[in-house]
Amino acid sequence: MTIKLICIGKTDNTALQSLIQEYATRLGFYIKFEMELIPDLKNAKNLSEAQQKQKEGDLILAKINISDILIILDEHGKQLDSVSFANYLQKHMNSGIKNLVFVIGGPYGFSEAVYAKASGKLSLSKMTFSHQMVRLFFIEQLYRSFTILKNEPYHHR
Repeated sequence: MTIKLICIGKTDNTALQSLIQEYATRLGFYIKFEMELIPDLKNAKNLSEAQQKQKEGDLILAKINISDILIILDEHGKQLDSVSFANYLQKHMNSGIKNLVFVIGGPYGFSEAVYAKASGKLSLSKMTFSHQMVRLFFIEQLYRSFTILKNEPYHHR
């Protein structure tokens, strides 16, 4: 199985980029991991919130294959602790799917079309984080999940 993370916009903070790359590299020891960035929309300030969500949604859906399982990271999604998230990933791996795709949307969230295509919604916290920070937190949680599944000492129970 491949886990793919799709994000809107680039990470311009070099310290965050470095940490994201560190955890992405670590993940490679456990599973095939890909991160795909969709560039920020041009002239986004001239678009309404609905137009921006629609355009970003079209770009997201263009990256999704018909057989992919799409999970969106959404403030209204289900919250899991680290062990539960590890078990969540294990269930998906056991199901035989080829690609598990997680998406971090733009500043206004997702279009209705993306919500309709999604197989699930997860929330990392009730708190609000920048989209750049969410990337780091999510990739670290992916890494933590695999260390939990392998019973490695990174996660202290």
